[in-house]
Amino acid sequence: MKDSYYFDNAATTWPKPEPVYTFMDSFFRSHGVNPGRSGSMQAVEAEQMIFSTRRMIAEFFGHRGDPNRVIFTLNATDSLNIALRGLLGEGDHLIVSQLDHNAVRRTANHFERDFGVAVTVVAPCDKGYLDPDQIKSAMTDDTRVIVLNHASNVTGTVQDLDAISSIAKARGVALVVDTAQTAGVLPIDMSCGIDILTFTGHKGLFGPMGIGGLIVREGLALKPMRFGGTGVDSASPFQPDTFPHALEAGTLSMSGVAGLNAAQKWFVELGKNHNAKADSHQQYCTAAIHHIHETEMQHANRIWSHLATLEKVKTLGSLSDGEHIAVVSFTVEDMTAQQIAEMLDADYHVCVRAGLQCAPGVHQVFGTTEAGGAVRVSPGYFTESTEVDHLLSALSELLS
Repeated sequence: MKDSYYFDNAATTWPKPEPVYTFMDSFFRSHGVNPGRSGSMQAVEAEQMIFSTRRMIAEFFGHRGDPNRVIFTLNATDSLNIALRGLLGEGDHLIVSQLDHNAVRRTANHFERDFGVAVTVVAPCDKGYLDPDQIKSAMTDDTRVIVLNHASNVTGTVQDLDAISSIAKARGVALVVDTAQTAGVLPIDMSCGIDILTFTGHKGLFGPMGIGGLIVREGLALKPMRFGGTGVDSASPFQPDTFPHALEAGTLSMSGVAGLNAAQKWFVELGKNHNAKADSHQQYCTAAIHHIHETEMQHANRIWSHLATLEKVKTLGSLSDGEHIAVVSFTVEDMTAQQIAEMLDADYHVCVRAGLQCAPGVHQVFGTTEAGGAVRVSPGYFTESTEVDHLLSALSELLS
């Protein structure tokens, strides 16, 4: 038996591509200096690596404007806070959904309680999909922002980005898209009408923890929520208003950016193996994303089909209902999610996620809150077929 069988890629992809580990280590050893803070060759080369990563991330998400509008942050939660703090003020109206992670829901709750922002929470259907018409009906004259959870981290349901972006654009409302579960898993192009795209590095982008970001479309201004050193215009008593410095105060996680840099190049190499006719960074990465998603969904379909054969097991939604990512959540009659996860870990070395998955609204929709949530199984690109075999065997023994 292996030391562990990892099925929690919706939380963090693991392992990472080998070039990510290698480049993070080598670059930090050779260029472990403060970028943008001096004119030394090492500092200049470190800054060049950071800018090249901004450029690759911009192309990856179809942002055709200035790469400096790619802002690096700590993670997706940090990015969402920066986006909402920068857009909303007292008297504004914000639309979120029951599918949102606490990164959005708690932030929205604080805005409502502490800053005088009105919040409307839109409910999905019983299969986990949002009705664009409900979002349209929820809009008021004061609606300033819609936050869209592109895919649920509990059910894996993917929302209709094109339809919802059209509604936002028609009313002049800013659309903030949370891609924590879809970046690197589904092709995303900001030209469809996304105003701010938030991402994290440690999931589908195959980077390390502690690095994330947001991309702000051209022409959209954000009020900064942090102030401090930037390495430029040091004589100014206030935060610069130019990107990226307006939203990046203090020293960046250079090793984190290096990890994203290496991961982007890994996407390109993977894409070359699956679409030799591509001729741009975005096209190569899109080919890689299609291959990754297909691979992960093959695993997810096997898991979902097997769960359907087990008595007393109920899945949250169905992979056949609509577009999905590789996330399968389930409950078992007369057993708590935590019991199942602990037994899988202790007896079979299988790592899954039990509980509310930081998305209590989803469990309210599916009626799983009182039972302590659900068990979430999320295979990844590096999951092997033999690992899925082991998981299915473990589930059969445990739940028989």
